[in-house]
Amino acid sequence: MSRPACARCQRPLPLCLCALIPSLASRTRVLLLQHPSERRHPLNTARLAALGLSNAQLEIGETFAELPRWLDGHEAWLLFPGPEAISVDLLPSATATESKRLLVIPDGTWRKARRLLHANPLLAALPRITLPPGAPSRYRVRKAPAPDALSTVEAVVGALNALEAPVRFEALLAPFEALIDGQIAAMGPETFARNHGGDALGD
Repeated sequence: MSRPACARCQRPLPLCLCALIPSLASRTRVLLLQHPSERRHPLNTARLAALGLSNAQLEIGETFAELPRWLDGHEAWLLFPGPEAISVDLLPSATATESKRLLVIPDGTWRKARRLLHANPLLAALPRITLPPGAPSRYRVRKAPAPDALSTVEAVVGALNALEAPVRFEALLAPFEALIDGQIAAMGPETFARNHGGDALGD
């Protein structure tokens, strides 16, 4: 029998993260397009990002018929690597009156994210931005293709920090870090070290 879950963060009630989720305003609108395979994943960081940002929208699916409407009237950028992608820190910072910039982020494994782009030509055609090199991901309980591969909420924080400097968005990471620490505690330090090759107490 499944444990009762919080209707908001969808975590089991004893592990609810809502007290740690901030309510942050951003001038940049964030559109998170989540592959259905991620919806029930216990480490659903896109949902944490959407809950913590007042100007964010989370949509789940493989094709998005409403995408033209969501993009209409916005300066839309796709956060995804590509040969013509530019670093997000090369875009002008958002001004106090700017409200038309839209950051679109596919959420899923790299393979599933590429599948979303293939299934939505309008999404694939957007101009692309990437994050500059930075600190390695704290997503220590999920295998990544490279040390600099980030979770969705980490990518959101990195992009918004660059676009809206000097405003900072690290508060979005508080529930994410609590979630990771809880997962490591549940599996035990020896299992974590064996499966993920890390120190359960390290950063």
